[in-house]
Formats: sequence, C-alpha cells, structure tokens
Amino acid sequence: MKYPKEYLDEIKNRLKVSTVVSKCVSLKKRGKEFVGLSPFKNEKTPSFTVNDEKEFYHCFATSEHGNIFDFVMKTQNLKFGEAVKYLAQLAGMQPYMFSKQDEEREKKWNEYKTIFNQYVDFYHNELLKNENHTIARDYLKNRSLSKDEVKKFKIGYIEKNPNFFEKLKKDYSEQTLVETGLFYLDEKKKIYVERFRGRLIFPINNISGQPIALGGRIIENLDYLAKYINSPETNFFKKGSNLYNLDLARKLSNKIDHIYLVEGYMDVVGLSKNGIDNVVANLGTSLTDKQILILNQFFDDIIICFDGDESGYKAAVRAAENSIKELKPEKQISFLFLPDKEDPDSYVNKNGKKNFVGFTKESKLSIHQFIFSHYKKQTKNNPSSMAIFEKKLRQITNTIKDDFIKKYVLEYFLEKIAELTPHYSNQNNKRFYSTKTKSLESTRKYFKESQSLTGVELKELSLLYLVINKLDLLQANIHLIENIKLFTEFNKKIFEIILEKLKSGSKIKIQDLNLDIQVIEKINKFAPIKHILKNQSENDQKIIELLEDISRDLMNYDLEFRIQELESKFSVDMSETTFNELKELKKKQNLN
Repeated sequence: MKYPKEYLDEIKNRLKVSTVVSKCVSLKKRGKEFVGLSPFKNEKTPSFTVNDEKEFYHCFATSEHGNIFDFVMKTQNLKFGEAVKYLAQLAGMQPYMFSKQDEEREKKWNEYKTIFNQYVDFYHNELLKNENHTIARDYLKNRSLSKDEVKKFKIGYIEKNPNFFEKLKKDYSEQTLVETGLFYLDEKKKIYVERFRGRLIFPINNISGQPIALGGRIIENLDYLAKYINSPETNFFKKGSNLYNLDLARKLSNKIDHIYLVEGYMDVVGLSKNGIDNVVANLGTSLTDKQILILNQFFDDIIICFDGDESGYKAAVRAAENSIKELKPEKQISFLFLPDKEDPDSYVNKNGKKNFVGFTKESKLSIHQFIFSHYKKQTKNNPSSMAIFEKKLRQITNTIKDDFIKKYVLEYFLEKIAELTPHYSNQNNKRFYSTKTKSLESTRKYFKESQSLTGVELKELSLLYLVINKLDLLQANIHLIENIKLFTEFNKKIFEIILEKLKSGSKIKIQDLNLDIQVIEKINKFAPIKHILKNQSENDQKIIELLEDISRDLMNYDLEFRIQELESKFSVDMSETTFNELKELKKKQNLN
C-alpha cells in the first residue's frame, strides 16, 4: 500500500529538514546551511550538512544523503511506514491508516482539488484575457497592481451572472459541488448560485500550494454587500488552521527569520509588490493558537501588523491575548502599529519598502510591551484601578504554556508596575504623595523571590505548610501523607524529617521538628495555600480535602515527568513496550 503523494508532500512542507535532524544532531548555522557531527560515524570535526532550502542532508564522511524520511529510517532503524507515522505526528498531522474512511476521504479530496483547480484557473484566465472585464481591470489599475501580481497570486474575477456551475455539473454531483463552498442553493429561486459572483477572487492555498478556498472582494460600491467574504469551512478548509500566502512565504524562512502577519489579501499583495514577500494574512477571524504554531515552525519572529484604525487596534489586542499563550523562549511575537487610517498596503505604496522596514525596526513592540501599554492606558492612579490592572496582567500571564516564559513575563509586568509612582490628590490642599514606600519595596522583593519558585515547589510548600500547622491532625492521619512524592531535594529532606517525627508516635509541636527558623519562614511566606485557609473555616474535613487536592496535583506532576521521559525515549526507540507504557500513563493522567 502506498501513501498518497499529497500526504507525504504535506509532511515535507510542514517540517524543515533541520527541525527533524536537530532532534538527534546538534546543528549550527553556517551561511545557508547547518553543520554538525555526523550521526553515522564518530568524528571530531563536523562533516554533516543540512540544507533546508534544497530539503536534504548530506554526510561527507560516509556519503549518506537524503530527505527527512531517509534520515529517520537510517538513524532510528525504521521502515518507511514507521518513519511516516513518526514524522506525521511531529508535523501535527493525523496518521494515515489506509482505512475505508481514509480511502473515501482521499477520493473526495481529489475531487475537491480538481474542482478548485478548474475554478481558479478559469476565472484567473478570464481576468487576464477577457477585455470586457473593465470594472475589474480598472480596479486593479487604481490599486497599482500589474499583470505580474495578478499572475503571482492567481487573482481572478467572477462576473455578476456566471454559469460555471453548469459546466462542472457534467462531471460532478450537485452535492459534491456544494460541499466545496463555491456554490449554494438559492431556496427561493431553486437555483445554484456562485458565492463569489461580482468579486475579485484570491485563492487561499494550503501549505503545499493547492487552492482549498477563496477570499472575495467586491469592487463596486454596493453598501448592502460585505466588502470581503471568505469560503465557508469545509472538510478540507478550516479558517483557523490556514493562512493566506503561507505556501509562498514559508519558502523564505531559510533566508529571513521574521514574518509579517496582516489582515487583508490586498495587504499581502501590496507588500509583495514592493519587495516584501515574507507576509501572510489571517482569514477574517481572530488569530488562533494553531496559526501561531504553524508560523513558529518556520519563523522566529512574528510581526503582527494590522490597520492603523480603531478596529485594527482592537484586533491587535485580541491577537495579543490569544497568541501570548504560545510564546516560547526561542520565539518572538511583536506588534507594529501604522499611523491612523493607514494599512500595510497603503503605507508601503506611499513610502516604499525601505521606509516600511525602517518603520518596523523603530516602532515594533514586543507582545508583553504592547499588552502592558494597552492596559496601562486604561488604568487610573488609584489603588482599586491598579489592583484591577495587576490582576488582569496576572490572568494573561497565567495562560502562557511555557513555564520559563511565564516566569519572566510576569516578572517584567511586576517590575513595570513597581516603577509606576501614582500620586493621590487631596482636594483640600492639592498635595501629592508618592506610593514608593518600604511596603512597596518589600512587596517587590517578595514577588521577585516568589517568581524564582516553580509550580512544583509552590505545591510542595503548600503541603509542608499544612503539615507543620496541623501536626496533630496529620499525625492521626499519617497514612494520607506517608506515600506522597516530592521532587525538589530541599523540600524532600524537610518532608522526610517531619515524617520521621510524626511516625514516632509521640505528640509533637513545631519546635520538636528542629527545623531552621529560615525554613519555617520560607514555608509560611511562600505557601500559596495560606491564602485559601485565611478565607475558609479551618475544620478538619476541609484540611483533609485540601491535602488530597495537593496529593493529587503532585501525583499529576509525577505522571507528567514520567510521560515526558517516555516520550523522549519513544522518539528514539519507537518500541512497542515504551508505547504501551506511555499509553497507560496517559490513561492514568486522564483519570486524574
């Protein structure tokens, strides 16, 4: 059984060779290529090269050469099918199982693909050759678009009363044609209508360059029609998983480390016309996690550049809050705000590529700078407003998935808040007082210290806090804590000392634990659970429930660590034993 060519091509398009190779070879950039020590021979001087642009690796020491499938098969001793499954998972794709459903889907995909190719080609050629399309041609002329741009992006024009449906109906069923999203049934007239009639069309391609949807722009001033429309979602097109022009822009990632993300098709075309091709557009919806993850595979810095008006600014705020969760140590997300009433297309046409690039370097804000600046503008100089401000920033920070980035973004926010010196006005004498007091300084110190603690450490401190403050209760219920596993060496030693004392059977007080005073102060200071206990009645049942919650959380940490270890192991050995063990642990994790 053969894998469909399109399936294999999409894996190759989604994964750089360097991404796959770097899983087991330490690579360094050298010009257009990466170099490293050969995985096929012991050596001290690098003779192994990777070329993402040409999609191959080559080992000068052994003459080994090939693509990502060859590399995985040779380094992990896998058959081709196993290599495909591994790489599909790495690329975030569903495995191809050769089932009836897969075969049916492949058949539908081939029909879908052929219809879109015929449709796009027909209306593109119509725009190029049909001189009667004066409205469309005049519009393109007014937007300073030449035949080169029309050809590059395969722009087309659909007249107001097209009849391409009848032509396609000879080869495809009405249901198949409707499922493409290109047509819909007019219930009143009982006829099939072309969705994009009277519009310029911009083909939306998948990562392999195959058109899978359309964007349409009205070119006459008709207030009752939306200026832009997009294809509806279909089995083969999901708006939140695709980006306009990604198929062309990704090819530049070997030379350029940043990508512009804009709002409209004309912004992409306008920037490209002026020599800026590293640009994509989202598809009429809010920016999604999936789109950020896709761009992160190819580029290190995503520069989000929306229109310089109120709606563009609001869209940028939504994009910032949605995308910050995917921020990673080695990646950046930045924002570029154009002057009011300008969009990327209009700005670059007026000022040219050089000024646009210069404006980017001078004016772009990192995502955390933008978020802080945005909410600071809404904050007044009073305690209540400042409290809301800080709470909002903490909520946003907590959505970040990477713990390291989360730690330093929160530290940035708290440092910036601490730098603010709000003043309070006394209406009687207009005297102002600074809030930079010793209290603020100690608060800043506390936040700095607390942010150096990991989530696991904080959970462990909560456990220790409960134990040392409820010695009698937990001595009587020692079975609830004796099998709890801690992870940090310092906390583990403290816990072992306490357990040993509790197991002695003698009634003990906190001073009997012989713990250093600084240890007790640290536990009492940083254990998050103390805030919960302050606001709740401290009955024994409640304490035991909290203890069970902590125990369950620590057990989940243990599962996560073990799963990570096994996933790393599985990526290398792909053994059935490792896979089954991993599956069982994930099942346990879901149950918890």
